[in-house]
Amino acid sequence: MYVKSMVVDGFKSYGQRTEINDFDPLFNAITGLNGSGKSNILDAICFLLGITNLSQVRATNLQELVYKNGQAGVTKATVTITFDNTDKKQSPIGYEHYAEVTITRQVVIGGRNKYMINGTTVQNSRVQDFFRSVQLNVNNPHFLIMQGRITKVLNMKPPEILAMIEEAAGTRMYESKKQQAQKTIEKKDAKLKEINDILQEEITPTLSKLKEERTMYLEFQKVQRELEHLTKLYIAYKFLSAQETNEKAREEHEGVKKQINDMQQSISNGARERKELDNQIIQLQQIRDTAP
Repeated sequence: MYVKSMVVDGFKSYGQRTEINDFDPLFNAITGLNGSGKSNILDAICFLLGITNLSQVRATNLQELVYKNGQAGVTKATVTITFDNTDKKQSPIGYEHYAEVTITRQVVIGGRNKYMINGTTVQNSRVQDFFRSVQLNVNNPHFLIMQGRITKVLNMKPPEILAMIEEAAGTRMYESKKQQAQKTIEKKDAKLKEINDILQEEITPTLSKLKEERTMYLEFQKVQRELEHLTKLYIAYKFLSAQETNEKAREEHEGVKKQINDMQQSISNGARERKELDNQIIQLQQIRDTAP
């Protein structure tokens, strides 16, 4: 995979859309007069590759990459590079079926920054993985060797040499992913510890209290049901007792009523007998008075 063409629009000294073609697959050199924009072409390539140390492209923030800092009517800087991807042995992972891959990076005044691969907006991490899969890591400290640094490269220490070898072998990408995975695991472990602490300090005591309250509530319901049952039995007993008392009172009432009737009958009989006796007395008195 190699650079086939690039388009620079609104980036640094390129206020107007500029297209550069006819890149050589093996070796390229940028030549020209002082001030013609040679370094800005390299800066544009580094910008698209995702450089994070902006001092390497002679800027302090992304807005300084826009043509005249956006004060000339240009509010965004766009760099697009088309890569030839016909050599499938060197294709990025997941893009083997594309003959060309076009990557665009754009920064807008105000801080918005976006990447696109073949016209589709993607995240920064996906673009970095794309380049690392073909051993391109612009943020490697030895990716760019500026003037005066040749001697420093020759005198590199073993860790620095190892970094260059990892970059060339393409294992740096997996090391970065390993570090990211370790950081993610550490965050998850910290979150898990926090959850366990909350579980032990807050949730478990609350659950124990709720279980105790539930047991007490169930016992209360049991006692309440027993009380309701006993209350019903008591009311039924009172009702039956009242019925029995009422029956006895009714029977006693009937008996008293019968006694009253008997007494009334006796009184009537006594009055009749008295009347008969009175008649007999009158008759006897008449007989006595008429006797000589």
